[in-house]
Amino acid sequence: MHDPARILAVDDTPENLEILRMRLEANGYEVVTAADGEEGLAKARDLKPDLILLDIMMPKLDGISAVRLLKQDISLRSIPVILVTAKADTRDVVEGLDAGGDDYLTKPFEHKALLARVRSMLRQKALHDMVEAQARRLQEQADQLAAWNQSLEQKVAEQVTEIERWARLRRFLPAQVVDLIVAAGNGDALLQSHRREVTVVFCDLRGFTAFAETAEPEEVMTVLGEYHSCLGEQITRHGGTLERFVGDGILVVFNDPLPCADHTESAVSMAVAMRDAIDEHSERWRKRGYLLGFGIGIARGHATIGQIGFNQRSDYAVIGTVPNHAARLCEEAKSRQILVSQRVFGAVEPLVESIPVGELTLKGFHRPMPAYEIVRWLD
Repeated sequence: MHDPARILAVDDTPENLEILRMRLEANGYEVVTAADGEEGLAKARDLKPDLILLDIMMPKLDGISAVRLLKQDISLRSIPVILVTAKADTRDVVEGLDAGGDDYLTKPFEHKALLARVRSMLRQKALHDMVEAQARRLQEQADQLAAWNQSLEQKVAEQVTEIERWARLRRFLPAQVVDLIVAAGNGDALLQSHRREVTVVFCDLRGFTAFAETAEPEEVMTVLGEYHSCLGEQITRHGGTLERFVGDGILVVFNDPLPCADHTESAVSMAVAMRDAIDEHSERWRKRGYLLGFGIGIARGHATIGQIGFNQRSDYAVIGTVPNHAARLCEEAKSRQILVSQRVFGAVEPLVESIPVGELTLKGFHRPMPAYEIVRWLD
């Protein structure tokens, strides 16, 4: 709606147009006039009035034909039309209303009747405009909601795909490495080669080679599954990073990629918990005829850590003498024995009950290395 309301009066009689203009403008309306149906249609399309007063009997294009054309135009059909006729012929009125007119007046019309019809039609126009505006807003909101839903669905699908990708990655990389890659969004930087002091735990089963040579493959895989599941719980609980499986051997790193101030204490505490947890499985294995023991070696020192491999397959690895030292200590350990290096013992001495083992000659090391057995963790 315009303010003030804009009314288009169409009549081929100048005197009638002047009377309409004066009466309507005196009541605060903006009035535009046209002298025939064709001019009226052109001004309606150009000015988009709020109401049209349309004479029926006109040259060039009569009012009934004009109203039909108005109602066929989607941009004009909502404009109410009052048909004005000099005849009281019912057929003209019926034909005009059937053509799309909204109301009618008969000439000569009374001033009050004219204004009453005008106010009535303008109220209808205002209500129509309000409903149309609300419908547009609802459609805009619906379109926006649909766009949001589509965007949300796309984001959810992308996140699900990403979660599935990381879930698969967790099966092949240490969980801590995957978490850091996700958080940083840049796995390459995190996996670049670096040096750090770490504590490395290496453990494996005593008698596993002989067992694997004589047992059925299904039995071997069942035992490995139980063994890995048991130790995996302890690794997770103590915050270790599972670096790799080597058959029945397991290598766990502390202090990388997540820093850990008390990494040696955590490693030794985990080793004791591992030994106790495996004791329960060892009894069940013994009843099934499997003679399997469990040994652990722990070393501390600086190591080179990062990504190794090639473009189609890579691993997170700890390289250097520290993992080798832990693995050699594990080789020397008897069943249920936890052997640790001098540096590991120095970090946990007040926290454990221990026994000096003496100096061991370890494969790959040029001089004997002192070692200690951890008997138990002191509460």
